[in-house]
Amino acid sequence: MTVTFPLAAAFLLLQAPASAPDVQQVLRRFASVYAAVERESADPVDPSRAIYEGAIPGMLRRLDPHSVFMDTGQFQQLKQLQQSTSKGFGSVVSVVPGRVIFLQTLPGTPSGRAGLGPGDEIVAINGIRLDRLEIEQLIGLLGEARREQVRLDVRRPGNARLLQFVLTPEDMQAPSVDRAFLLRPGIGYVRVASFDVETGKEVREAISKLGGDNLKGLVFDLRNNPGGVLPAALEVASLFLNPGQIILSVQGRAVAGKQEKATAQGLAYKFPLAVLVNGKSASASEIVAGALQDHDRARIVGEPSFGKGLVESVYSLSQDTGLALTTAFYFTPSGRSIQRPLDFGQLAHRDSAGKAYRTDAGREVRGGGGIHPDRVVSPEAVSRLRAVLEGSASFTSFAVEYVRKNGKPAADFEVSGALLDEFQVYLSQRSIRPSVGEWSVDREWIRSRLREEIITQALGVEKGDEISIARDPQVKEALRALP
Repeated sequence: MTVTFPLAAAFLLLQAPASAPDVQQVLRRFASVYAAVERESADPVDPSRAIYEGAIPGMLRRLDPHSVFMDTGQFQQLKQLQQSTSKGFGSVVSVVPGRVIFLQTLPGTPSGRAGLGPGDEIVAINGIRLDRLEIEQLIGLLGEARREQVRLDVRRPGNARLLQFVLTPEDMQAPSVDRAFLLRPGIGYVRVASFDVETGKEVREAISKLGGDNLKGLVFDLRNNPGGVLPAALEVASLFLNPGQIILSVQGRAVAGKQEKATAQGLAYKFPLAVLVNGKSASASEIVAGALQDHDRARIVGEPSFGKGLVESVYSLSQDTGLALTTAFYFTPSGRSIQRPLDFGQLAHRDSAGKAYRTDAGREVRGGGGIHPDRVVSPEAVSRLRAVLEGSASFTSFAVEYVRKNGKPAADFEVSGALLDEFQVYLSQRSIRPSVGEWSVDREWIRSRLREEIITQALGVEKGDEISIARDPQVKEALRALP
């Protein structure tokens, strides 16, 4: 009792609220608590764990989920994430429980130089068999493999013996605009995966490739885009807004309020615009979508976005550690907070309860954090049969065999009724036997997925994605939203 009672009292004193002049007094209390713990604890106290993993994170947790302390390793990772390059092998793979199948390898990359290609299946990584791993374990193992030299055991279609490859990861330039093509004559589609230093340039180049100012409309896909650097978001928004129009405002307790406006980058694009967002669209994605919505420049389609609109200032501390601290919040041109509520006293939502927000044209838009679409559309529903077919990699496996036997099909290849019947027999041989009703309901979806996977194996992931995207109900609604 001689130890426990004083420590409990000391912690209660430590948690008592302190005004600014009392900071030194509270710190002295903390020092006395730490000294007692170090002196009396049954186990030795590691000061790094006690301070870096205990006291400091505990203090920051009371602020918000995004203010964090970073030890040396975490701070180095942050610096790497700020670059647009990452270690990899230059390949795109399909990952399902127990299986990893190559869909595409890029020329001049480690996987391309090794001779790996579509249809090759990784059986083991560094001697670890993949057929025994769950999907989360597979993804974790693949992530680890990108960091250092790796040995792959690969099964190639039509080859009885396993092939072995040793690959060394290299820095890969990761483009933020990963898809750009025409959905129909005059109507473009551009997907932005992140906002990096080169994103504005990449968006301009993608639009120029599709027709530039001559486009009749554009579907701008920001789904699953977690954000990135603010200058890139401002540059992209400026491509569609008139110079001088407000993109966002910044407000914080210790930060001078300011507005960011569209810059003059030549004539802004004038063609109609629809923007796709979902629950994984965050930060810079929400800044762009919110500005285009408030100025009536675009219709927003999809699902409500994530709601992360805060300024995170990163401070470099001693011993190569760092602190990411929330110092301000972002607001759309109409005054909506992008940040979803964390607590009722938060600056981002103070005095905003029940307030109506309106666009330049007077349309009412919803506040409360995140960007709420003008047209809410759910993604494609997943039936039991669809889940089984995707989880078993049936489409990929069948497509690999089809291309091996029949060669590459033409770009306008279509799945015939006979090929669909052949696929059904293939499934039956693998104990997948849907009822007549299940097959009938999903028949056209199966036909489209089969065509997508065969095109992917033969002509590359980008061509396969064009089929998938054209089938997407959110994309279809975005097309309807274009004037």
